[in-house]
Amino acid sequence: MYPVAGGRRAGIVPDHVAIIMDGNGRWAAARGLPLLAGHRAGAEAVQRCIRAAVAAGVKWLTLYAFSSENWRRTPQEVADLTSLLRYYLRYKVAELAAKGVRIRIIGDLSRFAHDVRAEARRAEVETASNTVLTVVLALSYGGRADIMQAALRMAKAINDGTLAAAQVDEDTFGGFLMTADMPDPDIVVRTSGESRLSNFLLWQSAYAELIFIETLWPDFDAGHFDAVLQIYSRRERRFGARPV
Repeated sequence: MYPVAGGRRAGIVPDHVAIIMDGNGRWAAARGLPLLAGHRAGAEAVQRCIRAAVAAGVKWLTLYAFSSENWRRTPQEVADLTSLLRYYLRYKVAELAAKGVRIRIIGDLSRFAHDVRAEARRAEVETASNTVLTVVLALSYGGRADIMQAALRMAKAINDGTLAAAQVDEDTFGGFLMTADMPDPDIVVRTSGESRLSNFLLWQSAYAELIFIETLWPDFDAGHFDAVLQIYSRRERRFGARPV
């Protein structure tokens, strides 16, 4: 049922897990259901994933909820996705807050309707003091756009004289990204059997462990989350150095 069997090494828990949630459409099609049913089932999988992350002691969970490319989908699908997002921001945040979950948003929210933007900002404000788990929702997010906006902001700082070009290094540049105050992901997971990053956290994932599983996102549960952590615990992370 799950990608691997057996337990993971004690004490090996990543700080930050990032997930490309893929397969809602195929899940619905395989069952002869409308696409919206797949997205609704995917939203339920998000709830299970958050509970699993809390139980495992993960501190950061970033979910690729709506990419910048998703705007190219049909108007009906975009409307359905936006409606689901609005519902969960409006009615499910209180449940997460009660569990100590903090909500963060990255991406270009300007493309969403005013009420969705307002709900997103409200969720951030109302959960800002929570410390058990930070759930980062990537909404209208694209890795290339993130790098571009960081480069433009950094260039403006240099032009304004608030930053010297000689001071620029990777850490300086990272401070201009949307994820400036976040740790880089230890793991990037993609469901549904696809094996690509699809413009997700491109700079931040330079040293992430990439894990691709066959499970369609609506079927993802605590067992799959634990299996991902098992895979992670067995990998040797050297960051370019040789093992001692």
